Amino acid sequence: MHPIRPATESDLNALVALENRCFTGDKLSRRSFKSLIKPGAHLASVILINGTIAGYSIVLFRTGTSLARLYSIALDPDYRGQGLAQALLRDAESQAVARHCLFIRLEVRNDNPAAIALYQKLNYHAFDDIADYYEDGCTALRFEKRLHPETSQTMSRAPAYYRQTTEFSCGPAALMMAMANIRPDYTMSRQEELQLWREATTIFMTAGHGGCSPQGLALAALRRDFGVSLYINSDGIPFLDSVRSNEKREVIELVHHDFVEQLAKYPATIEINPLGRGQFREILEQHDNVLALISTWALNRNRAPHWVYVSKTDEHFVYISDPDTNDSRWQSETDFMHVPISIDAFTAMASFGRSRLRCLIAIHSASKEQSPSHA
Repeated sequence: MHPIRPATESDLNALVALENRCFTGDKLSRRSFKSLIKPGAHLASVILINGTIAGYSIVLFRTGTSLARLYSIALDPDYRGQGLAQALLRDAESQAVARHCLFIRLEVRNDNPAAIALYQKLNYHAFDDIADYYEDGCTALRFEKRLHPETSQTMSRAPAYYRQTTEFSCGPAALMMAMANIRPDYTMSRQEELQLWREATTIFMTAGHGGCSPQGLALAALRRDFGVSLYINSDGIPFLDSVRSNEKREVIELVHHDFVEQLAKYPATIEINPLGRGQFREILEQHDNVLALISTWALNRNRAPHWVYVSKTDEHFVYISDPDTNDSRWQSETDFMHVPISIDAFTAMASFGRSRLRCLIAIHSASKEQSPSHA
């Protein structure tokens, strides 16, 4: 059994030399290794043979979630064929389990059959591919391994995912993901993202909040012939308590009342619900495609309202696709799609502002009951 330990700054020269031996492109720099060795939501480990570093692994942990990702793994060519890569993988999985992670994911070149065979041998399952992922244009395969078989299911196919392209369009991005997963012929695009934002926002863009209101997003989905069930814990005007300008408050109030008036044409769309823990769980279990309003504090230490797409719920976990991928330079979309978060943790983050606004918007196939009433 060869020892595996956390990497230290004294390993930097050996790690850079190993990286240059193993890879011709997409190489980690000395500066990157130095950052990843420091304490944080990541762990760099090395495996030793007679005191010499023979390989390394780097695992990322998404703050506030139960997801880990194998960011990089390398083994000196002179030491291959001795089971060291498997030992590094097993250690990475153990580190993920110790941090209560439900899954570990990774990306691998599709022209690396030896690595793919190893991952499959260790019960990793492919769920997605990304064309032109590497510097040379090679396609990456995304793999996932379930670390707690009794509480989770491995993805067979990645849900439709869309990364927001502006700071303020998380709501449209989350809504597009929901609609695309219900209706595969629905096209997600930047043009549609911005169109949805124009339809759903309550505020002109100056300083302050520029996102979409629950009522605006519900209307945008209804206009596209989707069914909507809007659950909200207040009939007040969302986000108003953070706006100081009287002029802006008047604009928000006017737009909000217009949204409410338009929603009145669609029966059985809005339910004022306390959205306590029990109701929250019941609604998430009842619907398959849900938009949830959260505060991003638990994820990135920013207090901002943010919309995410909830693609699945089981007994213990909520699975979110987060359209905002700007948390860390180390992370990829793999860290943001279908991410497990414990229901208790998610319930705690799913409120915003001094008024503790809670909101869930269930999107589903259109029903006759939700056709607009023209009476």
